[in-house]
Amino acid sequence: MLNTVTRSVCPVCLKVLPAKRAQEDGNVYLEKTCPEHGSFRTLIWEGKPDYWRWGERHTPTRFRTKDGVKRGCPYDCGLCGAHRQRTCCVLLEVTQRCNLGCPVCFADAGKECADPSMETISGWYDMLRREAPNANIQLSGGEPTVRDDLPEIIRLGREKGFKYFQLNTNGLRLANEAGCAAALKDAGLSCVFLQFDGVSDDVYIALRGRALLEEKKRAIENCRAAGLGVVLVPVVASEINLDQVGAIVDFALERLPYVKGVHFQPLTYFGRCETDGGRVTLPRLMRELESQTGGRLKVSDFTGGTAENAHCSFSANFLREADGSVTALRESACGCGAPSEMTAHVCAAEDSCCCAPDDLNNAVDHARSTVAKRWGGELPAEEPPPEDMQSLDGMLYQLRHGRFSVSAMAFQDCHTLDLERLEDCYIHIVSPEGRLVPFCAYNLTSENGAPLYRGR
Repeated sequence: MLNTVTRSVCPVCLKVLPAKRAQEDGNVYLEKTCPEHGSFRTLIWEGKPDYWRWGERHTPTRFRTKDGVKRGCPYDCGLCGAHRQRTCCVLLEVTQRCNLGCPVCFADAGKECADPSMETISGWYDMLRREAPNANIQLSGGEPTVRDDLPEIIRLGREKGFKYFQLNTNGLRLANEAGCAAALKDAGLSCVFLQFDGVSDDVYIALRGRALLEEKKRAIENCRAAGLGVVLVPVVASEINLDQVGAIVDFALERLPYVKGVHFQPLTYFGRCETDGGRVTLPRLMRELESQTGGRLKVSDFTGGTAENAHCSFSANFLREADGSVTALRESACGCGAPSEMTAHVCAAEDSCCCAPDDLNNAVDHARSTVAKRWGGELPAEEPPPEDMQSLDGMLYQLRHGRFSVSAMAFQDCHTLDLERLEDCYIHIVSPEGRLVPFCAYNLTSENGAPLYRGR
């Protein structure tokens, strides 16, 4: 069983506090007391699967960093010597401007301020070549597409040696500007991470401030035409769109193979959060996915991460069969994820094996490679299905056109922050001065909106 004792922060003053994980009636709560601001208790895990067994897969990696420990976690991020995991994904915030004013925004974006110069961004790339040379790059903000030179930013990163570029976007410019998706694809963009919160406009009005569904659909279609794969990224709030998670998966399945998966992000109370839509824990989300898909996706299909802290995420890969059913893809001996009877054919035909690490200390390399292949690969050519879907050609067609992923990442706010989880973080943001800061530390704000890092 995991240690019940950890550390967190006071939601009011952000001072580090002793904390404990307390189990009650199958749920797990994070409890802490600030001498000045009182006691706090927040639900962090809700029912099955079991919290303690879920965390057994993770083995952190100790690695050497250039910065020592001074004040301690979470105050020394840069990364400090207490951090336990190498960088997998790096967010480059290329602007703080935005063409939406969402009620929910972890970056509290929309400020009119100068964008980082190309010289500054070049310096960030150079720092990453030293500190995280194989990192996957996520272009973020703000809304990165408001920059007309975004293709040049991608080309510069390619010239610096980075191979995977993901665009975190609301999709408005992709939807409304002819040629935008094609220009980004030509520059070397690997994947579009599209904000996609639901299949009805009432959800967008609540979370984004206006009806957006038709523009989201146009953005997806324009990406398809440009040969860009799309991952749908819903923010999930219990009282706003939790009842649509199955419909979102169905929406994605109808658009395979150019929609490659769905990556859910339960609502987190940091940055700008003008709605109390309600927390959603990872186990509750998994159970809703099983219920709302009629059991096509099952809780037992999902596993926690081995690179990041297991309590931060879940994921699974699936195959849509010719009859519309869904099969979970298990790790085969070679790691390609194909059903065992198809493994040799898949590996020979597609050269797409992504073997599971023999040593969990290589989990970050495995995660980085898997993400790049799963979400960043070229779209298969449009082709009619073979007449005999039970033949080898039919099976290979299914693997080209029917694979998709479903995953979730539960970020931490001032109420849920567990410093053991934070020390395992492998998603890092480059701060304006060029330091690597774990995502949840960089975006952490107090109940009163005071930031720990962002904007300081």
